[in-house]
Amino acid sequence: MPACVPTHTDHTSHTTRAKAASRFSRFRRPHSPPPGGSGFRIAGADLSASISVFLIALPLSLGIALATGAPLQAGLVAAAVGGLVVGRLGGAPLQVSGPAAGLTVVTADLIQLYGWRTTCALTICAGLAQLALAALRVARSALAVSPAIVHGMLAGIGVTIALAQLHIVLGGTPQSSAVNNVRGLPAQLANLHPGALTVSAVTIAVLLAWPRIPGRAGRIVRKLPATLAGVAVATAVAVVAGMNPARVDLPSWRSHAMPELPEGPMLGLLAAVLTVTLVASVESLLSAVAVDKLVAARKEPRVQIPRARLDRELAGQGAGNVVSGALGGLPITGVAVRSAANVSAGGVSRHSTMLHGLWVAIAALLLVPVLDLIPLAALAALVMVVGVQMVNLVHLRSVQRNREMLVYAVTVTAVVFTGVLEGVVLGIAMAVAVALHRLTRTRITVEEEDGVHRVRARGQLTFLAVPRLSRILHQVPQDADCVVELDGSFMDHAAYEALHDWQIAHIAQGGTAEFTGRAGGRIAEPADESHACCRPWTPWRNHHCGEHPAAEYAGNSRSGAMESGSGSGPPGSRPSGPGSSGAGSSGTGQPGTGPSGAGPTDGAHAHGTHPDGWESCGWESGGSQSDGGQPSSGPGAGGAGRTSSSRQLASGLSSFQRNTAPLVRGELARLAREGQRPSQLFLTCADSRLVTSMITSSGPGDLFTVRNVGNLVPLPEADGADDSVAAAIEYAVEVLQVESITICGHSGCGAMQALLNTPALLNTPADPDEPLTPLRRWLRHGLPSLERMRSRHHSWARIAGRLPADAVEQLCLTNVVQQLEHLRAHDAVARGLAEGRLELHGMYFHVGEAQAYLLAGGVAPGHGGGDEEVFNRVAPTSLAASRA
Repeated sequence: MPACVPTHTDHTSHTTRAKAASRFSRFRRPHSPPPGGSGFRIAGADLSASISVFLIALPLSLGIALATGAPLQAGLVAAAVGGLVVGRLGGAPLQVSGPAAGLTVVTADLIQLYGWRTTCALTICAGLAQLALAALRVARSALAVSPAIVHGMLAGIGVTIALAQLHIVLGGTPQSSAVNNVRGLPAQLANLHPGALTVSAVTIAVLLAWPRIPGRAGRIVRKLPATLAGVAVATAVAVVAGMNPARVDLPSWRSHAMPELPEGPMLGLLAAVLTVTLVASVESLLSAVAVDKLVAARKEPRVQIPRARLDRELAGQGAGNVVSGALGGLPITGVAVRSAANVSAGGVSRHSTMLHGLWVAIAALLLVPVLDLIPLAALAALVMVVGVQMVNLVHLRSVQRNREMLVYAVTVTAVVFTGVLEGVVLGIAMAVAVALHRLTRTRITVEEEDGVHRVRARGQLTFLAVPRLSRILHQVPQDADCVVELDGSFMDHAAYEALHDWQIAHIAQGGTAEFTGRAGGRIAEPADESHACCRPWTPWRNHHCGEHPAAEYAGNSRSGAMESGSGSGPPGSRPSGPGSSGAGSSGTGQPGTGPSGAGPTDGAHAHGTHPDGWESCGWESGGSQSDGGQPSSGPGAGGAGRTSSSRQLASGLSSFQRNTAPLVRGELARLAREGQRPSQLFLTCADSRLVTSMITSSGPGDLFTVRNVGNLVPLPEADGADDSVAAAIEYAVEVLQVESITICGHSGCGAMQALLNTPALLNTPADPDEPLTPLRRWLRHGLPSLERMRSRHHSWARIAGRLPADAVEQLCLTNVVQQLEHLRAHDAVARGLAEGRLELHGMYFHVGEAQAYLLAGGVAPGHGGGDEEVFNRVAPTSLAASRA
């Protein structure tokens, strides 16, 4: 039974928050955090990030416009619109949009087929299509495309871009297709232009060397983006050396080309719109997801950035393309390079994206004489390097590791030789073919080792594999011991029935059958439907939600021979031994059943109201309860519950010895030899729902854990102070030399409920003749937390982004902050903090949401007041980020 029973239902709607705000009106103080936001304000981090992104976007926008064959102003228009329009309307605050290399090949083909003005009209149509898709809320379906197809599409586009720009780098003119560019390369190499080649070589050299400049000088110069540095240095070389290569020529904005109605075959126009919509949408949405990962992994600044709303982002991209096309700009998409630069530069809101668009617009209007100095060869070299980088080796290794190389190769080849839309379609067809091949390809073998027949099944077991599976299984002698090793992630009903029927028949004929995974671990049977409410997590196998009657247990005990003599059940089934269904286990909080299993007993219930008016918990005074919910205070009372509990304990220990002990025995043996060296002291509540090793992903030897009712830290020399907590703190800090101490509170804490409901009874009992119980004496150590919450000299402890759900949650948060102050009053802790070898952390765990929150700054603020005590949500990280 849980140590503390939640006393409210958690909701996150605005209505509930409004009710919570009204309930807390009596606690509100003048300097409490306002429920709403503030006026328009630009952070300094956004300003600096916008400048960094602008310096990257300016040369790239010109280079991409050059690569497509569009007017060079079109790239600047698209970059400005991407910043101002998409930045304001999009759903990914830190994503930067603009002209991207991923659309270069598509746009170049459209310009060659229909002309520039018609391409602008097609861009508008693609934007309208994106708005329609956003209205249908299908943005997340774009993520269903195989990564191998997306990476292959981008790699194919990169190859095509690099081949085309190579001709400009060498001083020539690109051809209409990748094949023609390859064929024309020998003639171009025979007719080199030294000026263009020199400018391109300087640009490429700076681009490659800039990130590798060592020492302090490197740290200083890298504040300037490599793209801008490469173009600037090449331009300076061309001017100083007196070269006269072809340069940027920005005509007057008065002659800027605007869109016209498209003309041509309707089917071709629809295919063009579909291609732009598909490529722009997929690239934007994948970039938005990637930006979310970068933000989650970023350590500074510690600002909570909302996750991308993909449907809104798709609508923002559509609006941007409509505006860009109408103003004569290139198609727009989310750009991963600029977005990553925005995140790394410290952007904290969409203002950084919008400001970058403003700087581009100002540069396009005021810096035309400066831009006209840039050699076209420098822009071509820049875009060529970007194209080469689109063939990402990291993506290539990931595709190879996941056995998707065939899909990747087909997509790359098709994009280069046929086009983007055709390449994606062929890539999808290949991915479907590979998936069907894997689904139907199952290798089943049988061999005899030391008298045991081993049947090995590699691959997915579907109805298509059942004939071969049955044929192999029937080759096993009737009375033989057999182990079936399954190495696959899927089994359909037909394969399960075939295995189950064979197992029953084989056991009936005197044989044994055991099912294992590839590593040799035995596969157990799942819970039956009547006990399917619990989903155990590894490595705990003793989490149950009901109790079998005694008669059923006896019958199941007899069938336990399957485990020792007949083996375990097939995958997806569960052994019917004593531990297969728990008997009112602790941790469920459900009322127990009597010996007959007919219903709840008449004893104390698992969840009720204490006579003093506070929620009853597993640790309440007045006698303990057995797991079944029966009172166990009298002699002989709860005998059946104790028998069931001991049975459950024995079953859990047996499960540990069988499943977990072999995995941790080596590590525990090392710890036994070397002694414990935990990295932190973790002080939390005794609530059974808080599994410290699970929520901290820790194992043996990692945490020195202290648990008590309400995660309280009595002040030294306080009235009724508990030396056990002080002794644990001293031992952890002085002897074990832990590096940090964490105090963890949780939602729905019964101790905090008791403090709120009956604070007076903790000092003076209702009956003067009744002595204070140990529980009441202990809870008096939490009264400072209650006083802190009601004080006007301290700001509220709160969760970032919302008000507390109710007074209990407010007190749970405040209690963590107050106990951190108590902790600092201990001599050992004070010395550790003064010497700089100890850190203090506050943590709050929301049980209903399975969500952890950390106190901002880690250490509780002092008594001065005015400092906000905010608990920030801990975001999930990737495996690589968690290991960093």
